[in-house]
Amino acid sequence: MEPQRQLVSGSVCLLPPASCLSGSLCRLPRNIVQITHYKQYPPDISKVYSYFECRSRSEGQFNEVVFFGLQYLLKKYLAGPVVTEDKIQEAKIFYQLHFRQPVFDEEGWRKILEKHDGRLPICIKAIPEGKVIPRGNVLFTVENTDPDFYWLTNYVETMLVQVWYPITVATISREFKKILAKHLKATSGSLEGLDFKMHDFGYRGVSSQESAALGGAAHLVNFCSTDTVAGIQMVRRYYGCPMAGFSIPAAEHSTIISWGKNREKEAFESLLDQFPSGPVSVVSDSYDIFNACKRIWGDELKERVMERSADSTLVIRPDSGDVAETLLQVIKILEDCFGCSLNSMGYKLLPSYLRIIQGDGIDLGSVDEVLKKLRDKGWSAENVFFGCGSTLLQKMNRDTLNCVFKCSYVETNGRGMDVWKQPVTDPSKGSKRGRLSLRRNSNGFLETVERGAGKPEEDLLVTVFENGSILQEYTLEEIRKNAQLWQEDIIPCQHNQDHLQAEQQHIMNAVH
Repeated sequence: MEPQRQLVSGSVCLLPPASCLSGSLCRLPRNIVQITHYKQYPPDISKVYSYFECRSRSEGQFNEVVFFGLQYLLKKYLAGPVVTEDKIQEAKIFYQLHFRQPVFDEEGWRKILEKHDGRLPICIKAIPEGKVIPRGNVLFTVENTDPDFYWLTNYVETMLVQVWYPITVATISREFKKILAKHLKATSGSLEGLDFKMHDFGYRGVSSQESAALGGAAHLVNFCSTDTVAGIQMVRRYYGCPMAGFSIPAAEHSTIISWGKNREKEAFESLLDQFPSGPVSVVSDSYDIFNACKRIWGDELKERVMERSADSTLVIRPDSGDVAETLLQVIKILEDCFGCSLNSMGYKLLPSYLRIIQGDGIDLGSVDEVLKKLRDKGWSAENVFFGCGSTLLQKMNRDTLNCVFKCSYVETNGRGMDVWKQPVTDPSKGSKRGRLSLRRNSNGFLETVERGAGKPEEDLLVTVFENGSILQEYTLEEIRKNAQLWQEDIIPCQHNQDHLQAEQQHIMNAVH
């Protein structure tokens, strides 16, 4: 549970992924086994109701999740007339070959085509995108709206459960933001620039273009700094934001070492010439990061560096070695060469024309460690930016947040029945019962109400999809507002009673 807090056109696929090689079918992944489920439900069943949650685990690293990505899946794969006669015929042939027996529900799919013009007769209710929800609560529900198609609810499970990925990326990204905000506030007195403190370096490290798009978009819920163009494009198309993320010219090792080891100074100087205005990032560890900072940047090119302004900052990038120790040595060398000043909180600040970005070895632990050690040495978090690749977009799976989709209610012969699973071998895999709603209780905590006992006027779940139509859309601006940080995210409360004072707390979040 969580306290009330004050602010600081698709096409459904009837076939598995391999069928997409033909180019004639849609791109929705399918779990083969669900093809036969229509034969397995009890006679006279007319309703199947299921839900999605991120199960709560006592040993889990994350206590809350950022809900994001369902709108993309609905728009791309489920909206509009998605069932066609050509798809039915191709699926019939495919599954006959695959199962070597007639198990495909040709009649059922044709009924959807004829009765509903190919639109899926299901209803999906979900929490608004961007909302931060304690684990163990319902995030969305799915049910059929036509009793003939009870089997459709869980048929779409495989595709809908893939929302685990953008949820997990958005959640991890927000955890980065909490750490950065805590140190930035403590060492500078403000959160200015927070939205640009974590840069997405993950494009090349993900498993596919769609992963890059989904993951990159999820990071943009929390930050405005990215090199993952696919994520920006997804947000433009599906979340109504013309430009959600920004970057600066940046060197990579190939553009430095192509000059030769003896001409590293010329490589650096060329970058200053090519980008005289605006920030520029220069990877400086191709040979010796300490020599580059002391001899080249801090001596041979010192005047050129000092000519730049706060609007044309030189951002030096170490990219190897022990993260904390290397960065501490680099910032000490730069202090010796260029000096520093004290900010309003009494912490040291490099000249405005000089900053550092660390993109190697970055995860939640290393960012916190680096910022703690900098703070211990008297440095403000204003001096450094971070970039993150695989930890942000790839080092995760569905079990990172224990994402599941389970049936909790059915209707048979006109009578409703709450259903659930409760394995004796693993009680943590027990599921919820009955129709569900999400409400904020009298103590200000979010809680899931089971067994159909919730009041409709209190339910925070919103109908977002019904009978092939998108009924509710969210812009990135709205999603970012929902996901913004709260004061207790920066200064964690120690007692539950502190949560109850949340109405008096102020927004503690940088402006997007």
